[in-house]
Amino acid sequence: MKIMMFAHGGSLNRGCEAIVRSSSKLFKDNIQGSTVLLASEQPITDQGINTVDAIYDASRTPLKKYSFSWFVSTMQYKLFRNDTYALSYIEQNTINRINDADVCLSIGGDNYCYGEVPNWYEINRRVKGKGKKLVLWGCSIGEEDLSPRKLEDLKQFDLIIARETLTYENLLKHGLSNVKLSADPAFTMEQTELPLPKGWQEGNTIGINFSPLVWKLNSQSRDAVRQLLEHILAETDMTIALTPHVIIEGNNDYEVLKSYYEEFKHTGRVILLPDNLNATEYKGYIARMRMFIGARTHATIAAYSNKVPTMVLGYSVKSKGIAKDIFGEEKLVLNLDELSDRHLLVNKFDEMLREESELRERLNTAIPKVKERSYLAVDYIKQLGK
Repeated sequence: MKIMMFAHGGSLNRGCEAIVRSSSKLFKDNIQGSTVLLASEQPITDQGINTVDAIYDASRTPLKKYSFSWFVSTMQYKLFRNDTYALSYIEQNTINRINDADVCLSIGGDNYCYGEVPNWYEINRRVKGKGKKLVLWGCSIGEEDLSPRKLEDLKQFDLIIARETLTYENLLKHGLSNVKLSADPAFTMEQTELPLPKGWQEGNTIGINFSPLVWKLNSQSRDAVRQLLEHILAETDMTIALTPHVIIEGNNDYEVLKSYYEEFKHTGRVILLPDNLNATEYKGYIARMRMFIGARTHATIAAYSNKVPTMVLGYSVKSKGIAKDIFGEEKLVLNLDELSDRHLLVNKFDEMLREESELRERLNTAIPKVKERSYLAVDYIKQLGK
């Protein structure tokens, strides 16, 4: 079976990297003779991933004004309100690779969370037009994300694998019969343990991840998180390890975390992890933390999967759904509008501290079951080939 993963923006988002690494290894280990291909918008960022057989350049082709393609697409849209020519031109690097695969996996778990996605709709249409199997892999989609056009697109998938029950139930409610429940493949990703940095307290270091995305959506959240750091430094003896997980220009965790580091480095209890580690290396550090507080979903998955008590600075259905599947409730997940409340952040941290032993016990029970669901997704892919 030849499997091509597409809708991948590149591995500067370590969560996207985690999905590619874990998914490709699941296929290689469990589907005999499988070939795994990756269509990437930034292929240079994926070169360190050795579980894929080939990496294709899937960057978008600009539609230059006054070019022949521009005139054709303009006339098509003006006359027929049809943008398929323009979209197929822009996405030609991905579309031209469809024939290389038996199964095409749309792996951007969040791609359907941010309004209409006509580029993906066109690629999906082309996949089905060439008679290939089409899979939406490890997705999260909230009620607010759905539209009539998006639902029509979702109906054409041969298989949709939801990574948590909130998405699964939401899609079933809207009449989709091609949906299966699994868990994010990154729960199974391996980890790499690097030497611990100076100042790290073994068994007494808490990881903090914060993102510009959350800060932009809630402008007061940055100061509230800063006050949470003050509280941790004042009321505990823990070391804080500031942990970036997305290093994309304009959406770079490292930049906002560095500002916290500069403010608190004089305490001798704040560490800033570097911005050049891969997903397995960040997971290796997170695995050795006592607790974790994170905004990036796959940073929190790295913590959960190592049974590290975790507080989530959530901003979408995925954070809530993943926590619900682990704990049976949205445990220690804060909504976006709650992140400006310094007192709530402190209270939730104190709750995590009080319930630390209980949280570890619950994670010890739940995580093996979650990982089993990740492996189950491979069986669904196998069945497509029969």
